[in-house]
Amino acid sequence: MTATNALTQRLDAGPVICAEGFLFELEKRGYLSAGEFVPEVALEFPDALRSLHVDFQRAGSDIVEAFTYNGHREKMRVIGKEDLLEPLNRAALQIARSVADAKPGNFMAGNISNSNIWDPADESKQAEVRAMFAEMVAWAVEEGADLIIGETFYFAGEAIAAAEVAKASGLPVVLTLAPMGFQEMADGVGIVETAQRLEQLSVDVVGLNCFRGPATMLPWLKEIRAAVSCHVGALPIPYRTTETEPTFFNLSDPRAEVASPHGRTFPTALDPLQTNRYEIGAFAKEAFDLGVNYIGVCCGATPMHIREVAEAVGLTTDASRFSENMANHFMYGSNERLADNVVALGDTA
Repeated sequence: MTATNALTQRLDAGPVICAEGFLFELEKRGYLSAGEFVPEVALEFPDALRSLHVDFQRAGSDIVEAFTYNGHREKMRVIGKEDLLEPLNRAALQIARSVADAKPGNFMAGNISNSNIWDPADESKQAEVRAMFAEMVAWAVEEGADLIIGETFYFAGEAIAAAEVAKASGLPVVLTLAPMGFQEMADGVGIVETAQRLEQLSVDVVGLNCFRGPATMLPWLKEIRAAVSCHVGALPIPYRTTETEPTFFNLSDPRAEVASPHGRTFPTALDPLQTNRYEIGAFAKEAFDLGVNYIGVCCGATPMHIREVAEAVGLTTDASRFSENMANHFMYGSNERLADNVVALGDTA
């Protein structure tokens, strides 16, 4: 069975879960810097990265995605560490491969993403981005990736370039878009139109990830699902975006008593704006019912969110052993051993 068949056959048979969002979670754990968001953790603290992969895996992620987001040549130039580019990529891929191999049936994915230098009017910049993608895909192939994930593209042209480079590897390709707040791609191409173009390039999964929470991702998912015949992916952020604040870049928090020093809630003051786990579960179930079988959570994701996604679409994970059991809660529970006078405090506590 080819890798392509392995992925598409799994998707044909039911849901495949993919955890993303390593940047936010590792920043919260103290292993990388917000703003820079460079995945040096793969070299500096490999055990911390491995631990997060394992936690997501236990929560139900079927795909161990190498943490090379922002691990491209341009970002390494920004921080003056271009010499670490290949070692960082290979380390991240090797860690992901080892974690995936520990659980039969898991996939290991190489990763490419938005370069932040794409210019629709500058062919030299476009060529530079393609070269960056090509070297990262080549390393992923050499380190035994089962598929390539291209994600968080807000320019249609860059998404198409990523798809073309990734497809040339011969591996299955997942390509997810991240439209900003202006309801189209940043180069003026329609979101649905871009998804259709990616399908025409034989991308195995097209869809959306990051930037948008459940409320502002779902309407576009419905349109994409109706417009393409390939598999569709959905990986929202776990934040309460709205029609007036459609992405986490423009979320406001008027109740905050202390504002972030950089003047925005994104990316370090979003905590009060998170969805709860049940909202993420409800999104996953609704997306699944639409025919979306590739489901996960992006920036802001914790293993708890991934478990909620998996359970919402009918899966039982290793972490499901620890799913909530409020029957034994000292105040909210129904266990006959609970003290009546303490349980009664639940109404007034």
